[in-house]
Amino acid sequence: MNTAKYRFEGSEMNNKLLLGHPAGLFILFFTEMWERFSYYGMRALLVIFLISSLTDGGWAWSREDALSLYGTYTMLVYFTPIIGGILADRFLGYRNAVVIGALLMTLGHAAMAFDTPWALYVGIGLLIAGNGFFKPNITSIINGVYKNAQEKKDGAFTIFYMGVNAGAFLGIMLCGYVGETYGWHFGFGLAGIFMFFGMLQFYFAQSIFGNVGTKPSKVVDLSDAVASKDEKSYDDVPSNVQRDRYIVVGILAFFTIFFWAAFEQAGGSMTIFAKDYTNRVLEGSAANIFRISNTLLTVVPLMIITYVLISLFKITFKKYALSNLFLGISFAIIWIIVIIMLKNQFSEVSTEIPASWFGILNSFFIITFAPLFSKIWESKFNPPATVKFGTGLILLGLGFLVLAYGSASIPQGAKTASVSVIWLILAYLLHTLGELSLSPVGLSYVSKLVPGKMIAMMFGLWYIAVGMGNKIAGSMGGMIDEITTKYSMSTFFLIFTFVPIIAGVLVMSLTPLLKKLMHGVK
Repeated sequence: MNTAKYRFEGSEMNNKLLLGHPAGLFILFFTEMWERFSYYGMRALLVIFLISSLTDGGWAWSREDALSLYGTYTMLVYFTPIIGGILADRFLGYRNAVVIGALLMTLGHAAMAFDTPWALYVGIGLLIAGNGFFKPNITSIINGVYKNAQEKKDGAFTIFYMGVNAGAFLGIMLCGYVGETYGWHFGFGLAGIFMFFGMLQFYFAQSIFGNVGTKPSKVVDLSDAVASKDEKSYDDVPSNVQRDRYIVVGILAFFTIFFWAAFEQAGGSMTIFAKDYTNRVLEGSAANIFRISNTLLTVVPLMIITYVLISLFKITFKKYALSNLFLGISFAIIWIIVIIMLKNQFSEVSTEIPASWFGILNSFFIITFAPLFSKIWESKFNPPATVKFGTGLILLGLGFLVLAYGSASIPQGAKTASVSVIWLILAYLLHTLGELSLSPVGLSYVSKLVPGKMIAMMFGLWYIAVGMGNKIAGSMGGMIDEITTKYSMSTFFLIFTFVPIIAGVLVMSLTPLLKKLMHGVK
């Protein structure tokens, strides 16, 4: 624990460092972690639940209908943040908006625990509305904390992104396991429990941020007098310069659509590919290798996150004991479920890999590589935003090229197959490296290029681009049966190979132009 070299906004405790960043970043880290636990845990089950047969407890929907609902849901999840951002900017404040959003999402998950159509649609509606309040405003709090430490933002957002994916990792693994083993709606209910804990953890520790994220009508106290000069110089730029920076945000958002249209096949067509086209039943030595690998894959990241948790406790427990208590209970429950899951897997003669399990690979690779990327972005080797974006798109396309090669043996129009799981594993690795090159960097550049007073609304606009990509992902993923019947599974994946690679090369070619339009922002 060290005292901050930079002046981070918030209480004095927020200038105590953990991994080189203020303690408050890790309050947000764990809040976002539980929100992503709930979101990805529910998302991992949604499509599989809808297309599963009635005898397996599902609703026997067609793949096209299931992916259409999936695409609409994930699109609206990213469309509502513009409304939540405006309400927070003008009326609520970022912190109140985060609490309201978390409460609505808790109620949404609770509704989905019931096995009725109305409960599903009410639950999805509450999740969409809650996400609108939550998503843009938690990132806006980070912007406020780092307003006098702009050069630390890329690293901060990458660490925050590690929290995002820690939640996704645990949510997909545990909600997927509980849902596929004990019942779909038990999995949906588990997601709601941890969303509730995340809300309480944030609510009882939010004073660590001082005046950051309070209602706009509140007057900043005298302790912020020095900082206000820096903030003014940061926000007050000539109108033509700010116009150019908005253009950069728009261009980057446009290429973000291409990225998410392909990347979000993970929750749609790639999940279907895992369920129906891969060999997931393992016996003998293969089953033992999976059990050992899955144990390491589960326990090692959880130990790393637990270490961060204990380090945060050392800094904040004395003043924020109640927040830490809810966080500690959450992790105790997680460890209990993990131990039960691993014990059951080792007691079985053969092992069937859950179809939802592959989704944790993305999160695992992010937890593994996020610290490395954070260090690279803070080092001398820090390429321009366009190079990072282009690299991310190209790596994404290469991941689908691996799937196209791996599925070459699947007969035209086949509904099932038994392809090796190695191709999915390699694809997720490449997709993750691409995501780390693009997604957290995009959030960071929005916060750098946009005035502080507009930050939440602009994050909302950014997420609209992400939402458009998600809807396109659902629509294109729903064509999997049509394309594989007319052509082949390889052809389906090649579409997602060439489009991102071409987009990546194009955005890289715009480097000189966008560098000029940024007017010195790096």
